[in-house]
Order: sequence, then structure tokens, then C-alpha cells
Amino acid sequence: MKCITLFVLVPFFAFNLVTAQVTYETLESARLGESRQLKIQLPRGYTTNEDKAYPVFIVLDGDYLFEAVAGNVDYYSYWEDMPEAIVVGVNQLDQRYDDCLYSEQNSLPIDTGAAFFEFIGMELVPYIENKFRTVNFRVAIGHGETANFINYYLLKPEPLFQAYVVVSPELAPNMLDYVPERLAKLGSKTFYYLANTNNDSKSIRDMTQALDTGIKNIDNDNVLYRFDSFEQPTHYSVPAHAIPRALESIFFVFQPISKKEYQETILKLDDSPVSYLRDKYQTIFDLFSIDKRILVNDFKAIAAAIEKNENFKDYEELGKMARKHYPKTLLGNYYLARFYEETGEPKKAMRTYQSAYILDEIAGLSKDLMLEKADAIKMDFGY
Repeated sequence: MKCITLFVLVPFFAFNLVTAQVTYETLESARLGESRQLKIQLPRGYTTNEDKAYPVFIVLDGDYLFEAVAGNVDYYSYWEDMPEAIVVGVNQLDQRYDDCLYSEQNSLPIDTGAAFFEFIGMELVPYIENKFRTVNFRVAIGHGETANFINYYLLKPEPLFQAYVVVSPELAPNMLDYVPERLAKLGSKTFYYLANTNNDSKSIRDMTQALDTGIKNIDNDNVLYRFDSFEQPTHYSVPAHAIPRALESIFFVFQPISKKEYQETILKLDDSPVSYLRDKYQTIFDLFSIDKRILVNDFKAIAAAIEKNENFKDYEELGKMARKHYPKTLLGNYYLARFYEETGEPKKAMRTYQSAYILDEIAGLSKDLMLEKADAIKMDFGY
């Protein structure tokens, strides 16, 4: 009986070693004059990869919204559709009204609302960044009253967050002017995601539609904006629909090259597709402070475009990039050999194919294939 129990528990324990880690903490706040409960999810492998740093999600209404955000972040990052991230939920059960209190005169936080505003910006965010390894990319998520509240950080001279997920907001009246005016003046890239549902109250629907119109009328390339209006969800279930859409919108450039992106963008480029690939990953670094290794899938997409458009000279640069990112594999050698083969240097192509024999196979490229190509050139040219 003891042996059976051990057999069952060991695999379960091993599985949990690779899951995201959720901890519960209590943070003492001088601004609030009380403690506040936090839920914190660390990425898989956080404790074993000590050189890696992560974006941070601050989730208001953490008592019910945290799990929806944390689950989606873990899922999307597992499939490399977004970077791994630290998710922090702030519990506001029975304190939501006081935390979100604003002035009827100017719609800005007052009293307990002002204290909560300072708690997030001056205590919580510094606490998280001092305790954990973070990059300079922060996402704020709110629903209803807290969706209105996160906009206050956008109004600061230096906004605290680089992305805002605003779901069915109960907007303070002046926000309809404040938010578009501020977005129009932003000098750095900022993501703004807005959503509602037809089952929201009429006031939420009307004000959200008005805010959408105001944002769409601004002209600022630094603002990356998306609005979704859902038909079926209730006010309380709409975050479960909106959060995946928001993550897909914010981290679109981080995702592997899709079939649609390949067909509608890459194949129609006037410039080199290799330049497109380089710019894609530079944008990832600029936006998220993450130096991401180019995915094999993306190398294959660019190579397919080179073959499709017969711009074989682009293989040279692609091969050099592949050697840099996957130096122990034959990927770079294969692309360079294709370059030599199609630009009139068969002997170099043959030798490059042959030299790949000592390298690791990758992405469906085998050592046998490389030798076959080398032998074919040798036979054609009598080397």
C-alpha cells in the first residue's frame, strides 16, 4: 500500500514543479493606514532561471479577477504568445467603494481614493519591483469601478503603466475628456484596451461608446488601441471574454508569425522579409524590454517567403541571423548554402552543406538532407 501511494504522489509533485507559483501576502500600507492582501503568481521556472526578468500585471478587484488574469497569462505565455509575467492581484472585498472614491467636482481621487491611488503607485509597485525581477513594462487591469480607476495612472505626467485593460468601466464623468486628451499627447508607446457588453447597464454602455468614439478620433501613432463590444456575457462574466482579447492585442508583435501575417503582410513586402523579422524582434525589445530569441517558426516563415518570391540573396542575411540565434544547429548553414546555391557559387554551397554534418538537426532539417544536397551539387558539377 505504501509503495502504491508513493508511485502516485511522485508524478504529481513533479508536475507541480513546472506550474506557475501562486503565493498570498499581506502588505502593510502607511498610505492606507492598514494592511492589504495580495495574490502573486510567479512564472513557471522563476526560481530556476535567475537571469530572467518579467513584465508585471497589477490586477485590481483581485478577490475575483486575479484568477482569470493569472490563468490566461500562464496559458498564453506557455504557448509563447506573450512573455511570461508576474501577476499581482489586490484584494478589495468590502473596500472597493472607498478605494475608488473620486470627487464629484473634477472626477479625480479624493480621501480614501487618493490614499489607494498612492498605495498602488508609491508602495505596491515599488514593493513588487524590489522583491522580484521585473522589466519596465507594467499592465493595469480593472473592471467596473476599478476599470475607471486605473485611468488615473494614465493621467500622470509619467504614466505608471504601459498598458491598460479597461473592462466595462463605470466612468467618472470627466474621464470622457481626460482619457482622449491624455492619449493624444503621449510620447511613448501605450496600449489601451476597452471592452463592454450589451448586458452592461445603459450608463456603462453609453459612456463606453462615447469613450471609444473619443479615442478613435485622436491621431497618435504611440497609442495602440482596441475596443471590443460583446453580445452575450453579463457584466460580471465579460472579463473572462475580454482578458484573452486584451492579451492578444497587447502582445500581438510577440506572437509567432501567423499564416495570416505571412500571407497578407510578409509576401507583399517591398522590403526584405529579413528586415521585417529583425524589426519585429527589435520592437519586442523596445516595447517589453525582453531580448527574445527568434523563434524557429519565424525563421521558417521568412525562408518560405524567400523561396516564394525567389529573392534568394536574402538567404545570406537570414543564414547569419540563424547562426547567431542557433549556433549549434545546421539552420544557419542550410540558409547560407541555399544562398550560395542560388547565386552562382555551387562549390561554396556544397562545402557549406557538408560542414553542417557536425551540427545538430533542427526544424525538419536533417544531416542526411544536407549530405544529399551536397552530393547532388557534386554530381551536377563533377566536383
